[in-house]
Amino acid sequence: MSERIALPTLLAQAKEAAIAELHARMAGEGFTDIRSSHGCVFAFIDPEGGSRLTYLADRSGLTKQAVGEAVDDLEERGYVRRAPDPLDKRAKIIKLTERGDAALATSKRIFDEIERDWQEQLGEDIVVALRSALERLRRVGAEEPGATPARLRG
Repeated sequence: MSERIALPTLLAQAKEAAIAELHARMAGEGFTDIRSSHGCVFAFIDPEGGSRLTYLADRSGLTKQAVGEAVDDLEERGYVRRAPDPLDKRAKIIKLTERGDAALATSKRIFDEIERDWQEQLGEDIVVALRSALERLRRVGAEEPGATPARLRG
């Protein structure tokens, strides 16, 4: 008899599968130099105005050093640029370049395609319910740091 896999492990495996599929499809569309480590930027950057490195680090849960390394790498590859922060001349804003905008738009489209693929494989009702439950967990976590799913019952 096999042991039951913990739900967070299953969620992590699903995320890893989706990210691997994303990168395979991105490479097929010419974005061969984007890595998983760049997700801390692409997932959280404000596509219109850019974002401070500290914001990207806070949102991604990574250190400023780790996000800074991803930004450095993306800047070398032509996806982002640093610009002065108009509100604080000591700070920099990370902004997407034209190439970065194209990569972000492509990744969003591919994620939508992956979600549709899952709906075809699992059924739309299951994916819609999964999305709803995960969004609810995310809101509770944002409202109450340290909140657990048990608190959702109330």
